[in-house]
Amino acid sequence: MPKDLRLPFDPIARAGELWRARWGASSQHTAMVTATSIMRVQQLLLGEFDAIAGRHGLTFARYEALVLLAFSREGRLSMGRIGERLMVHPTSATNIVQRLAAQGFVDRIANPADRRGALAVITDTGRAAMEATTADLEAAEFGLGMLSSEEQGRLFSLLRGVRVANGDFVEARAAHDR
Repeated sequence: MPKDLRLPFDPIARAGELWRARWGASSQHTAMVTATSIMRVQQLLLGEFDAIAGRHGLTFARYEALVLLAFSREGRLSMGRIGERLMVHPTSATNIVQRLAAQGFVDRIANPADRRGALAVITDTGRAAMEATTADLEAAEFGLGMLSSEEQGRLFSLLRGVRVANGDFVEARAAHDR
C-alpha cells in the first residue's frame, strides 16, 4: 500500500459512517474507526522506519534487535530473551539474529547457561549501523513530528492502557519500566 494516497476523502471515516448506517448508532463504529486508524498509522510508521533502516542495511525489526542488544548490560542476549523483549516468537528472534549475523552485525556464540542455545552479541559494525539508524529516526521524529510532545505523551498513555488491558505487561511492574 503506497504511503501517500492523496485520496479526496478519509476512507476510514467513510467506513465508520457506513458501519453506523448498517449496524446503528449503538454499534461500535467509533471503536472500529479508532482501531482501523491505529492499524493504518502502524503501516505508515513501519513503512517509514523500514525505509530509514534500509539505508543502513537493516529492517526495523533487525534494528530493534540491535538496540535491544546495545541496551543489554553485556551487549549479548539469548534468543529466548530477544524474542520475549521484542514480543515475537522465538523462531522469529532466531531468524532476525541469523540475518544480522550474516551481515556481520552480530556474532552468535555458545550460551554457557544452555548448551543447546546461543547468545547474540552485537559487533562494532552492528553498533555503528544501529547508531546511524537511530540518528536518522531521531531526525525524522519517529514519524510523529506533526504531533506536539504533549500530544505524543497523551497518545502513548492511551495506547498503554490498551496494552495493559490486554496483558502486555503487569501494571505494578510498569512503574519500574518508566
